[in-house]
Amino acid sequence: MSLGKYLNKNKIGALVLIIVIIIAFGFGGFGGGFLSNNQNNIVKINKNNVTTQDLIEYINQSGISQKAIQENLNDNIVEELLSGLISNILLKLEIEDFNLQISQNSLSKKIKLNKNFLDENKVFQRIKYEKFLLENNISAPLFEKRLKDRELQKKLFDFVGAGTTSPKFLVSKLFETENRKLNIDFINLENFYKQKQDITEEELINFIIENDDQLSVDHINFKYAIINPQTLIGINEFNQEFFDKIDQIENNILNGINFETIISEFNLDPKSILDYKFSEESNEIEKKIYEIKDNNFDIFEQGENFVIYKIESLIKKKPNINDPQTKEEILNLVYQRNKFDYNRKLLEQIRDKNFTDNEFLNLGKDKIQSLTLNSIKDNKKFEINSIEMLYSLPSKSFTLINDEKNNIYIAKIKDYDDVKLQLDTKDYDQYLKKENTRIRKSILQSYDLFLNKKYKVDINQVALNNVKNLFQ
Repeated sequence: MSLGKYLNKNKIGALVLIIVIIIAFGFGGFGGGFLSNNQNNIVKINKNNVTTQDLIEYINQSGISQKAIQENLNDNIVEELLSGLISNILLKLEIEDFNLQISQNSLSKKIKLNKNFLDENKVFQRIKYEKFLLENNISAPLFEKRLKDRELQKKLFDFVGAGTTSPKFLVSKLFETENRKLNIDFINLENFYKQKQDITEEELINFIIENDDQLSVDHINFKYAIINPQTLIGINEFNQEFFDKIDQIENNILNGINFETIISEFNLDPKSILDYKFSEESNEIEKKIYEIKDNNFDIFEQGENFVIYKIESLIKKKPNINDPQTKEEILNLVYQRNKFDYNRKLLEQIRDKNFTDNEFLNLGKDKIQSLTLNSIKDNKKFEINSIEMLYSLPSKSFTLINDEKNNIYIAKIKDYDDVKLQLDTKDYDQYLKKENTRIRKSILQSYDLFLNKKYKVDINQVALNNVKNLFQ
């Protein structure tokens, strides 16, 4: 469920718990530019009230500018900020529940070990700390409060996932799953697609008819003139006179003065282009005009030049297969469509369990190749997502995979050769951390669900709208 939809139901859970394991706190704010005495309750969390002023203060401390909020009002930015505030409050309530503490000495030690405040000898420098506070427009008490909140939140997550150590058999299972050798047979399907030289002109025509709307191409007639100091004021210097005249041209366009009048007034030499369609071989100016053709009269910068242009007409035309370039483009589309259809039928056979060993042998014959993959990260032949998919399937399975050049193959998983994890090795330590992280994430997800049940969060939509209106 999206945040917006969640808010519409007047409920917010602690869904951001996982991503705020280390809370990123911003520096700065509005500097008093956004103030309100509105103390209406905007959220109720069990018996705890959150006021609109609480939200405003949270926004002030977020480091997000008023302009950014104004520009993203329709993208639920205020709702997201409110969600962040609620998450912080839920965490604080949990910290209080567990009676978690952090001493002033521990906090001081954290600051003194911060690499940003150390000299080349790794000794804490008070002046570096104070410079940091000054540059980020934050007081020492506020910085230390935020640091304390962050450390307590980390402590909470450590507490929730306390003692998360995976048993050896799970570590071994993870290692063996990802590092077993996978033996496969595969066939390059490029050998079986209908080749371009076998595609008839009738197929091309039928394809155009079937895809008329998608294949129709905009053709434009337009004029443009290149403007630089030489063409505008007769010298090669970008001076004030030049930019003043550019301003005049821009104002003329805004005031509705037509292209021909401007060209005449400033003695520009326009170029006329007829029946133009986009081509990579065109010059950059003409390609740019084609890209912005919906705005039929304007001026823009292109490198060291300005360009004024006028779209005279725009016509949608069906592809003409008598044009060699167009014919080649349509031929490629039909070829790709045929490939897609062939692959889709194969996948349907595999899905419906109608593709057997005999089908594979009959298809491949002398074109079957074999390969052993050494791990789930072994992408020497196929791209990594295909490798991961192969490792997720049982022996004797079939699937389609691709390489980095996007060639498509049908692969058969023959069998796996297990590789045992040796204890007291770097591999074991690596996979122990990996499995611990996986279990910890699972615990935190369960904790997240628990918080959604433990705390009832109600939103005052009217108060929320009032805060949003402050940015209108």
